[in-house]
Amino acid sequence: MDTCNGVHDAIQHAADYLLSIQRSAGYFWCSEVESNSTMTSAYVIVCQILGLHIQDSTMQKIIKYYREGQNPADGSWSIAYGVEGNVSVTTEAYLALTILGMDAEDPVLYKAKSFILSKGGLTHVRMLTRINLALFGILSWDALPVLPAELILLPPKVPVNLYNFSCWARAVIVPLLVINHHRPVFRLPNEKCYSMMDELWSSGINRSVPYVQPLRDVLLKHGATWKSFFTVMELVLKAYEKIKIRPLRKYALEKCMKFISDHQEQQGMVGGIFPATLYCVIAMAAEGFSVQSKEVIKAMEALEQFSWETDGQYRLQSCSSPVWDTSLATTALLDCGYSPKDIRIEGAIRWMLDRQCLVQHGDWKVYRPKLEAGGWSFEYFNTWYPDLDDSAIVLTSLFKHDPNSIHRSNVQRGLKWVTGMQNKDGGWGGFDVDNDKFFLNEIPFSDMDALCDPSCPDTAGHALEMLGIYLQISGEYAHTEPHQSLRREATSSISRGVTYLRDSQELQGSWYGRWGVNYLFGTSRCLCGLACIGLPHSDLMVSRAIEWLKECQNDDGGWGESVLTYGDKSMMGKGIGSTASQTAWGVMGLLAYLPSDDESIKRGVMWLLRNLRPSTETAEVYEGGKKVHVDFSLGMTWTEDQFTGTGYPGHWYIRYVLYRHYFPMMALGRYAQSLSAAGKTNLGLGSNLHEVGEVGMMQLNRIMRH
Repeated sequence: MDTCNGVHDAIQHAADYLLSIQRSAGYFWCSEVESNSTMTSAYVIVCQILGLHIQDSTMQKIIKYYREGQNPADGSWSIAYGVEGNVSVTTEAYLALTILGMDAEDPVLYKAKSFILSKGGLTHVRMLTRINLALFGILSWDALPVLPAELILLPPKVPVNLYNFSCWARAVIVPLLVINHHRPVFRLPNEKCYSMMDELWSSGINRSVPYVQPLRDVLLKHGATWKSFFTVMELVLKAYEKIKIRPLRKYALEKCMKFISDHQEQQGMVGGIFPATLYCVIAMAAEGFSVQSKEVIKAMEALEQFSWETDGQYRLQSCSSPVWDTSLATTALLDCGYSPKDIRIEGAIRWMLDRQCLVQHGDWKVYRPKLEAGGWSFEYFNTWYPDLDDSAIVLTSLFKHDPNSIHRSNVQRGLKWVTGMQNKDGGWGGFDVDNDKFFLNEIPFSDMDALCDPSCPDTAGHALEMLGIYLQISGEYAHTEPHQSLRREATSSISRGVTYLRDSQELQGSWYGRWGVNYLFGTSRCLCGLACIGLPHSDLMVSRAIEWLKECQNDDGGWGESVLTYGDKSMMGKGIGSTASQTAWGVMGLLAYLPSDDESIKRGVMWLLRNLRPSTETAEVYEGGKKVHVDFSLGMTWTEDQFTGTGYPGHWYIRYVLYRHYFPMMALGRYAQSLSAAGKTNLGLGSNLHEVGEVGMMQLNRIMRH
């Protein structure tokens, strides 16, 4: 294959596909955020709690989703593709299917029951699964840790307070405070359901067994630690819950409900995520809100917006990703040389600008009260929780689209917001600042190690990339205001960011990937960021990372890393066959510093070219019950079954459907730019791709090489 011509053809085919699935009403992209079946299970559960009937046609599509997603070997459901079954996910699927009326003798449930019992039964499920069981009296509320409503009253200055939890935990904890107070028990459809769930207990087990280990055992194992402290506090809170007179409880519940009301977007979502919205609905029900109340109706309509329907299946997403998808898709097209003046790209830019969070509220303001709002959130509607990753990626796409965007006041606000949210250690978290109180993960109701939002290398890499591009294109305005002060802030922020990456680099030379799987993602993102700020190849931090990326390249030229690396560092950078997104990350990481004729880069590019295929996706897609008007028949794309996105490391993984497309496009586009810059070829992409003008093209080439 002639590599140059092959790259040209692949870019054109991939661009045709990407543009054909752009939403024409708004010029944005949004594909499915696939996780595991627990979101669909939770939807069935909340409908049962509220007494809402799921239409028969939808019910059959949900059942089909479970049938086709079950692991045939052992009857389980997993947290990610290719990973062994999970007892909690399987238990919630079993509960949902009993509610939907599936018979206990159906092979799906029969095999699922065998798997659950093989793992020890219901006493071995995680916290949120226990809560879902307690909501129907299957498990006693006494078997769960106490969540006192008074937690919401603790001021932000004390170590244990609501705002020291990660924002995703906070948005779920508040409604759980209300639910824990009422400890409601709702009804399953019939006694048969209770009988079926009753069979999931291992014989001779105490069904009220506490979730928390006895204090003596904790002290012997852990000594005088935070875990022991919180175990003592659990005993104190258990006693407190038995006191009939609790003077602050009523006020605390009012504060909880006000938090829910304040954080509910006009469109009904809370925190932009399905779990928070779900538990807020249940909290409303526990507080006595009618199913017909406007608050419950709005929240239930919001839950429906998370639905995704295709191939005769109906399933629920944990969140939606339009801003993330649109910014990365736009960057991919620009990296491939598409004209910034293309109406579809200009439309995407306008769409992103319209979604900047400029309202002066947000939980991040608790610790940054003087910082002006200016970030972007991940979802369609989420004004309370803009995030650093989206904000950095959106700004990068804006700078690549039009260098003059640095003069826009709202763009400058976005840049200031990102630098203003930098942590003390020089890194950036996801949504909050200095949210690194790791001792909170020792609280008894924490079993997913997800109560904190500390700095992570991948987000730092994205922030450095954006800041580096800003410094490049603002150089000629260095003596003017506001760029004089903005450049000073950016330079200081970069210096601290580099220090953070030096401190967080693994011994092997890689970086941890918090939001993508895993060290391949983190290392690629960091190298791209470091290249943009001008850190040389000779820097030991850079050379070690490049060497590590080369070492973990697969024999076929691609890269592939398992989600299991979050628990086993010995698998770092390996564990599965090559995937499209991870191969693209490997290529981009190397291209940030190495020339296009580097052998590892060429092998990675060839893998991408060999694996480009016509799409086999269905034309019938519904999001939130509405048909998505896209055309999968045009162009070509890559396939990817593996989950290469991360929610909670070790516990929750995501398959962003478009990762397997726009990241390979970026890699091929940057490879083409590298070839062109080296004078080795003129790809001849045509006037439809290059209508930027001489000055703009010089600027574009300089930026895209990174």
